[in-house]
Amino acid sequence: MPPDSRFSQRPAFIATSLALLALIASSSLNAQQNPAGLVQVDVANTDHQLMAPPGTTISKVADLTTPRLISLGREGEMFIGSQAGRVYRLSPPYERAEVLVRFDNYPHSVAQRGDKLYVATTNALLTADYRPGDRPGEGDFTRIARIPGGGGHSSRTLVAGPDERLYLGLGIQGNCSNQYVGEGYRFENQRGGIMVLDESGDSPQWQPYASGLRNPIGLAFDHQGTLYATNNGPDHWGYEEPREVLVRAEQGDFFGMPWFQWVEGEFRRDDCISGESPRSMNDARAPVATFPARSAPMELSFTPQGSSLGLDAVAAVRGSWATKPRGGASGDPASRREPLVAGITLDSSNSGQIHELLTGFQDEQGNRWARPVGVAFTDQDTLYFTSDSGEAGLYRVSFANDNLALGSLLSKPDD
Repeated sequence: MPPDSRFSQRPAFIATSLALLALIASSSLNAQQNPAGLVQVDVANTDHQLMAPPGTTISKVADLTTPRLISLGREGEMFIGSQAGRVYRLSPPYERAEVLVRFDNYPHSVAQRGDKLYVATTNALLTADYRPGDRPGEGDFTRIARIPGGGGHSSRTLVAGPDERLYLGLGIQGNCSNQYVGEGYRFENQRGGIMVLDESGDSPQWQPYASGLRNPIGLAFDHQGTLYATNNGPDHWGYEEPREVLVRAEQGDFFGMPWFQWVEGEFRRDDCISGESPRSMNDARAPVATFPARSAPMELSFTPQGSSLGLDAVAAVRGSWATKPRGGASGDPASRREPLVAGITLDSSNSGQIHELLTGFQDEQGNRWARPVGVAFTDQDTLYFTSDSGEAGLYRVSFANDNLALGSLLSKPDD
């Protein structure tokens, strides 16, 4: 190269370098302004991938048959209910599941309180003496309280509160069933909300706690001892409305359903039920946040105290059968709401935002390789979730970074 050729090309070199530096600076600024978002992650022990925050590792750790909700007992034991009539038990590191006990009825959820294990089936609360490592059989469990049974939504979610009381979530039979957790309704129709077990008398009795929820699946207490619930909304409004809700539930709260639905930031009368509501629309309490309609939010879990993930809670979202545009099942399967695991943040005004945390359970044709149902944290950085179909089983998610990058926003406070 001639001596002066090098210098004649320098302006172009400098211009190119400056452009590259500007691009890097712009990318850095954008990364600071917007989360990096989700990246593709292989799910170990499967042939699948998920979209997750950068640095996340995911693996399937146990094969289970139609597992549902997850709970943690003493000495780190994990219990998982199932639609297969089985209660599973796993011990750390949660890679080998055993069938602890079998039931003829549907043991959707399990709770340990002291030296007792409690199982909620569709129509009964069962209990047995239990210490870590015990192997009780079905005959060791006794019924301590009836649960309103019947058709329709058959899951019963049981949790032990920080006040040592037992709380139960149960749904109404259908979209518009005249059922209500409260006075004026016979026991069989005390459905559609949350009950608490009164054990002060000779025999335990369910008492109303919160009402007006079509099908509350996820029940979880925050670190201040307040109960939150996810709720599956009705099917008859179509594909887009009403959005499904996350509520903060306190004693005596009423959330409107099936008489009133939360639509575009206000309650509206649902004319599918002709009977008079047991409570006024003015009594109905607004949700904390909402999921897109027909999402089917399931179990809810608050992050451990001291967590630096930048989340307050997570929820499993199973995805529903509804298709565009009218919400029936006969449309294109690719239009169904996708299953996911959602990240939830709450602010001081009790408003929440819901984001995508783990996605990729459904392909472009609408085929689902897994559908999350249960979620539970075992430590600050480790989350487990169950899938009850497809690659059914238990999955472990380990987060590597603080203040997780999240995916698309699913709700904002004014939804």
